[in-house]
Amino acid sequence: MTGNIANPACSVVIRAFNEEKHIGRLLTGLMEQTLSDIEIILVDSGSTDGTLKVMANFPVRLVLVYPDEFSFGRSLNRGIAQARSERIVIASAHVYPVYPDWLERLLAPLEDPQVALAYGKQRSPASAHFSEKQVFARWYPDHSVPRQAHPFCNNANAAIRRTLWQRRPYDEALTGLEDLDWARWAMGQGYTISYVAEAEVIHVHNESAGSVYNRYRREAMAFKHIFAHEQFRLTDLVRLVVGNIASDAWHAARQRVLRQNLAGILWFRWMQFWGTYQGYRHSGPLTRQLRQTFYYPPGMSAVPRLAPREVEPIQYNDLVEGP
Repeated sequence: MTGNIANPACSVVIRAFNEEKHIGRLLTGLMEQTLSDIEIILVDSGSTDGTLKVMANFPVRLVLVYPDEFSFGRSLNRGIAQARSERIVIASAHVYPVYPDWLERLLAPLEDPQVALAYGKQRSPASAHFSEKQVFARWYPDHSVPRQAHPFCNNANAAIRRTLWQRRPYDEALTGLEDLDWARWAMGQGYTISYVAEAEVIHVHNESAGSVYNRYRREAMAFKHIFAHEQFRLTDLVRLVVGNIASDAWHAARQRVLRQNLAGILWFRWMQFWGTYQGYRHSGPLTRQLRQTFYYPPGMSAVPRLAPREVEPIQYNDLVEGP
């Protein structure tokens, strides 16, 4: 593998900001993939830690985005513009693949010319908030959906066609959900979205209460921009907070971990939906102040389980994550 492949099998575009603790694990996982002729493009938006020092140990091409112009869409557009492959894999810097065939599995749906985007399963590490694990379990089931009926997807672990992106780049004005917006456009053009449960990554969040609030607030602002007719009322806030706390508590009790997780369940679900409520109320443009707040903060139904994989998972050395 080299950072200067003329015709790579795929281009992996990674967005990063102060990811010293995580970027090494993702890059190590990419080195272990069965698909080897790939290029890696890291789009950094002003890291002040050791992110670039860790990156220097791997065959990575660096693209810089100034902090005062950052948005998720702009960062992706800059990275994809530098890509050499028709097949673009998008990954957040704080995810890492579980299996060495992650890229092959994620890219397989693109063999069908009607598939515009494929996205893979995400799950939380053991240290994650209990409610975050419940969110991921709901959003990313253990069974694949080759042709999805709705535009939900997530650019923390996704693959798209560059030629389609050239027709319609990501919306740089959105505060988030640029993936949902793009998938909605692609489906409107007659294409389909594919979910691949076998293309599995670990997604490390471990956010503070304020960070959870900010994340759901900016995503609600974006959602309101994309779907202007949608509403999120106080009654929705109360119903969703109460319902999700009850569901999380029920699952935690069944797993006999309720006592140690109850406080976390309460604050996580409150911040999730209070942020959503506030985001719907403030769905205007992304101002400089909001950009700083969002991106540069200070410090019960059963579903089929995925069959056990015959592929051995990647064995990571914790030292690659940095200090």
